[in-house]
Amino acid sequence: MTTSEAQQLVSSSFDRTVLPNGLRILTSTFRHTNAVSIIFLFGAGSRYETPELAGASHLFEHMLFKGTPERPTPRQISEVVEGVGGTLNAFTDREVTGYWCRLAQPNYREGIDLLSDMTLNSLFKEDDIAKEKQVVYEEIRASNDSPGARTSMLLDNLLWPEQPMGRDIAGSVESVGAISRDEMLKYLETQYVASNTVIAIAGNIEHADIVEQVEGLLGGLHDGDILPMFPYEPKPLTKRVAVEHRPTEQAHISIGLTGLDNSDPDRHALSIMSVILGETMSSRLFEEVREQRGLAYDIHSGTHFFSDCGALIVESGIDPGRVDEAIPVILAELGKMRDGVTEAEWSQARELTKGRMMLRMEESRAVSSFLGIQELLRDKVETVEEVLAKVSAVTREDIQRVANRVIQSENLVLAIVGPFDDASHFEAMLKFD
Repeated sequence: MTTSEAQQLVSSSFDRTVLPNGLRILTSTFRHTNAVSIIFLFGAGSRYETPELAGASHLFEHMLFKGTPERPTPRQISEVVEGVGGTLNAFTDREVTGYWCRLAQPNYREGIDLLSDMTLNSLFKEDDIAKEKQVVYEEIRASNDSPGARTSMLLDNLLWPEQPMGRDIAGSVESVGAISRDEMLKYLETQYVASNTVIAIAGNIEHADIVEQVEGLLGGLHDGDILPMFPYEPKPLTKRVAVEHRPTEQAHISIGLTGLDNSDPDRHALSIMSVILGETMSSRLFEEVREQRGLAYDIHSGTHFFSDCGALIVESGIDPGRVDEAIPVILAELGKMRDGVTEAEWSQARELTKGRMMLRMEESRAVSSFLGIQELLRDKVETVEEVLAKVSAVTREDIQRVANRVIQSENLVLAIVGPFDDASHFEAMLKFD
C-alpha cells in the first residue's frame, strides 16, 4: 500500500448530497478495497415508542426481510446478497434502525437496489407478521434466559426509570403480540420518510454514480412529519439496586453511573478514563480484580453516549460467595479515578483510543456507519481527523475533572442476577469511601 493510500484509509473525507425530497446520501471513496458497504439508516427505535408499542421498531425491522412484490420470499431477498458472497443484516437500537449489506465492488448496485426495494415495497402480510412475532418472542426469551443480558436490562431500568431509555429494545412478548398491521403501516408512514433517511456508502465507488442510482430508486420516497423520540427525563435514582434471583453458579453484576450525552465536550475524556479503568488487560480493574485478587475471569468498563444522556458501566461475573468482596473492590477502583491518573496511563490510553479508531476505519462498513449515524443523529459529521484531534487534546486534568463529575454516589446503581434475594444487603455497599 502506498503512503497516499494509507492516508486515505484513515481519512473520513466524504461527499454529501441531499435529494429534493430531503433524503441524505453520504459516500466515502477509497480505492484500496474490493468491498463496498451500504447502510440505510432511519430515525426509528425504542425511544420513539409508547409503552403500548414497545418493540414495534424491532418487529418492523424484521418485517422488511419478509418479501416485496419483486422478491416475495425471504430467501429471494437474502439470495441477492448472499448469492454473490456478500453479507446482509440489520439492527434496531434506541435511536436508530439500520439495514446494511457488504458486497464485492462489482455487485454493490444490486445491494442498493435491494435495500431500496425493501424500504419502499415490503408487503407486511398478516400471516408473515404473525409468524415473525413468534420469532421475536424467541429472541426476547433468549435474552431473558441469558443472565448477562438480563443484568444489562435491569441496569438500564435503574439508570433510566419509567421511560423508553430504560426499556428493552425488543419490548416484551405481551407488547409485541399486541402490535397490529395498521400500527406498523402507520410507523412506515411517519418514520420511514425521506428526511428521516440517511444512506451511507463506503468503498471503491463514485459519489455521482451513487446519487444517480439512489435518486432513481428513492427520489419519490414521500416525506412527512416525523414522530420525535421521547426525551430523556432526569429522575432521582430512588431505586438503586435490582436483584433477580437465579440459581446460577456465577453472579452477573453490572455497576452503572449516569454519564454524558454524545455532544458533551467531556465525552472524549470520559472515554479515555474508561480505557484506563477497565477496557484492557493492563487496566486498573483487570489488574486489581483479576490479576491481584483472582475474583473474576472477565471484568470490563465501557461508555454509552446517546443524544441527551449516557452511562459509564462496569460489568463482571463473580463467584456468588465472593460478591461481597468484589463489589467494594470495584467501587474503590472507580473512586480512585477521581484522584487522577499517571502520565503513563494517560499517554497510553490516548494512543490506544486513537489507534482503535484508525484501525476501525480500515473497514468499509465501519466508515459507512461512522458517517451515516453522525449525520442522522447529529445533523453534522466530524471527520476522523477532527475526532483524533479532540482525543489528542484531552489532558490528565480533563480526565480527573470528568471523573469527579461522573463518579458520584448519588449517580450509582447496581444490578445483579444470581442466587440472591436481598437488595438491601447490597444497597449499603453503594458508596465511594
